[in-house]
Amino acid sequence: MPDMIFLVAMTCLLGLLLAWGFKHLPGERWQMLAVIPKSKGSDERWQGVNLTYYGFFLATGQIFAVVLLMILLGAAGVSLAGTLLATALILGVCIPASRIVAILVEKKRHTFTIGGASFVGIALAPWCVILAEKIMNTFSECRLPMLPVLTAMAVAYTLGEGLGRLGCISFGCCYGKTLRDCSPLMQRVFSRTAFIFQGPMKKAIYEGRTGDQPLIPIQAMTCILYCLTAIGGSFLFLRGCFTAAFLLSISVTQVWRILSETLRADFRGFSKISAYQKMGGLAVVYVFLIVPFLDTPQLATPVIAEGIGLLWHPGIIIGLQAFWLVTFAVFGRSTVTTSTLSFQLIREHL
Repeated sequence: MPDMIFLVAMTCLLGLLLAWGFKHLPGERWQMLAVIPKSKGSDERWQGVNLTYYGFFLATGQIFAVVLLMILLGAAGVSLAGTLLATALILGVCIPASRIVAILVEKKRHTFTIGGASFVGIALAPWCVILAEKIMNTFSECRLPMLPVLTAMAVAYTLGEGLGRLGCISFGCCYGKTLRDCSPLMQRVFSRTAFIFQGPMKKAIYEGRTGDQPLIPIQAMTCILYCLTAIGGSFLFLRGCFTAAFLLSISVTQVWRILSETLRADFRGFSKISAYQKMGGLAVVYVFLIVPFLDTPQLATPVIAEGIGLLWHPGIIIGLQAFWLVTFAVFGRSTVTTSTLSFQLIREHL
């Protein structure tokens, strides 16, 4: 019963968040979160650095992912310190990889790719777990069972990327094809749910020139599919079905990455089959090849209350806040937009 209460609460929270996001985030109001004055010009106006809701939702999605990871592995009785170290090792590679892979594939310095970063993370995750276990064992005995740890990471990643797509809606990136370029069937299916982005700073408008045109809501489709997969993966994990949860999470996310690009109109590289589609296919093959070699220890049935209880430690709370700030600082500062600010006194209020 506690497991079902947790999953139902998680479903309701995600449902409300996604419903709000799909309604409001395509609007111009929800792209820029704040502006920080940077330098003052000769005309007494300030050049500003834009902080975006893209970074806000990406950082928030990562926090949700880390929290879910801690809850699942805490419920299974896996070492929290070892898990966090392995996660830090993976993120330490994936965060810079999100920009490096985009530079290599798209030849653009001022963009990120979650697809490229996830491929790097999937490939390196088993080795990061092994390294984290070895590092922890130099201080005290630590056992990180490979399959449960990788499964929890896969489920958490699925949730994090699903919520992160709200940031794509806000910035107008990863946009879908215009309905007018789709078949009559597709036009009927998406006639009421299509996204119409507003504002010249939206990528779908300044790059795709799709102002006032309804687009396939590919970001929303990804949000829904990934969040449902994360919920299903969490259910399987809490039932001790680690292999099923692991393969479900990786297969759905990577196969959908291959299929979803057929509905997207943004630039994905110079080849007909994009590098990201190839990465998705390789990731699926990779996990199916390594699964038979992963240890399957006899763990006690996960207890969700024990996982949730880990979150009430002051160090964990402060650490999560610091992680959110670092992630927002990396992904929230826009390098493709700028702003100009001026300040005036309101004489009537003096």
